[in-house]
Amino acid sequence: MTVNSGQPKGKVLLTGGSGFIASHILDYILEAGYDVVATARSEAKGIQIIEGVEPKHKNHVSYAVVEDISKPNAFDAALQSTPFNYVIHTASPYHMNVVDPVKDFLDPAIKGTTGLLESIKAHAPSVRRVVLTSSSAAMLNPPNHAKVYDETFWAPVSWEDAMIPINTYRCSKVFAEKAAWAFVEKENPNFDLAVINSTYNFGPIQRRLPDLEAMNTSNHRIRDMVLGRMKDKIEPTAPVFTWVDVRDVALSHLRAMSLREAGGHRFYVVSGHFSNKRIADIIRQNFPQLEDLLPPVDTVDDFPDDVYRFNNTKSKEVLKLNYFPLERSVVDTVNSILNHTSAKS
Repeated sequence: MTVNSGQPKGKVLLTGGSGFIASHILDYILEAGYDVVATARSEAKGIQIIEGVEPKHKNHVSYAVVEDISKPNAFDAALQSTPFNYVIHTASPYHMNVVDPVKDFLDPAIKGTTGLLESIKAHAPSVRRVVLTSSSAAMLNPPNHAKVYDETFWAPVSWEDAMIPINTYRCSKVFAEKAAWAFVEKENPNFDLAVINSTYNFGPIQRRLPDLEAMNTSNHRIRDMVLGRMKDKIEPTAPVFTWVDVRDVALSHLRAMSLREAGGHRFYVVSGHFSNKRIADIIRQNFPQLEDLLPPVDTVDDFPDDVYRFNNTKSKEVLKLNYFPLERSVVDTVNSILNHTSAKS
């Protein structure tokens, strides 16, 4: 990235600013020359966002507290505080501890999205583009995979499916994204919509991460190998065998926001295939000092011969993405983990 000089290009509201993907989006849009207001669930998280920003950008970022995105008018105050040109909506739950599917996942995902769009239409007439962070989970059908996935695919799910905890996250992404597209079509607001559907995100951890247990879920496999948690037995890779570097995901949000031709489209942002065995081999080759912590070298690769494929042509042609290779992403992730560990010791 290159530093932008001069007047800001515009003002961006970034929701869910303390999240893994959002932290990298924040880096990219600040570096590109935009001013940003990031939302956080508390003052403490807002301060943490600001502290994680490079010093040269601190005058161009602030935060707004939105405690519960599922409540009516949750974003009104933030949107009325200053004129915005763009909104990037990343705020949505992603964890495996489903107690109440509706309260924990579905309401924040669906009501958080539609409530934000309603608030933008009512209070932010200067907004011209909204970028929604969705997921490949809104596209894939694990029980019966397509041979090749692209942006035309939707996961076939129902509300009843969402009540089963293992399905709740996937359903929340489908319902939220469909609600966003329906809103734009029905309400004909002052803004258009672009959607990023990314797969498992690897890549460097956030600055100011409180501890490694707070890492994003997709990166847990790399963390656990580095910490020796898989030295006796490697975990299965399934159900997902596709990955992307979080920096490509961040760049895709920036370009989906700023490129006129991205409006009205969803983008499948995926770099390639992986398996846990392949990740372990990359770590072993590049970090010989970690050999004793890694899974056995003769571990069988569980990568399936008939794995589903993907078509990411649209993201390359429209968003001009040139994806990170797996080895670079894993090496950078491991280095960030080791740097965090040494800084804490």
